[in-house]
Amino acid sequence: MNTILVAKHLQYLRKSHQYTQDDLAAKCSLSRQAVSKWETGEAVPDIDVLLELSKLYDMSINDILEPKSFPEKITDFEQLSTLSDSELTEALKQFDPETIAAACMGASPEINALINRLLPDLNLSAEISRIGRIRIEAVSDAQSQIVTMISLLAV
Repeated sequence: MNTILVAKHLQYLRKSHQYTQDDLAAKCSLSRQAVSKWETGEAVPDIDVLLELSKLYDMSINDILEPKSFPEKITDFEQLSTLSDSELTEALKQFDPETIAAACMGASPEINALINRLLPDLNLSAEISRIGRIRIEAVSDAQSQIVTMISLLAV
């Protein structure tokens, strides 16, 4: 579970239901600081709170923790080049180097060159070499996380 992705999704859900952090905190009998910590990735709601949120948002706990319920900005990792440099850089900075490298292992040379240009401090080739062999499911999951983050940041 990518906690930053969950954090952005929790923020998206709150805003799409037009709740302030104070409103949501009151509905869940918690402090506004607790809601803030969820939305910054410092904490994840405990199971009781997740159950309360699932009722409030009329969705399963899995749908809360595995975000898919928002308008998609892009649908495929290879569409990264259609984004502005600043938008893509902001999204990529939400991820650790290993996740970015894993996603790039299944990407075109053009996408890898784009990421190298936008993240000059990340030695993509060295990170890919460090990871070594990886299952295609892990590549697909990393790409999916990045695509999802881009869509969440756009809304």
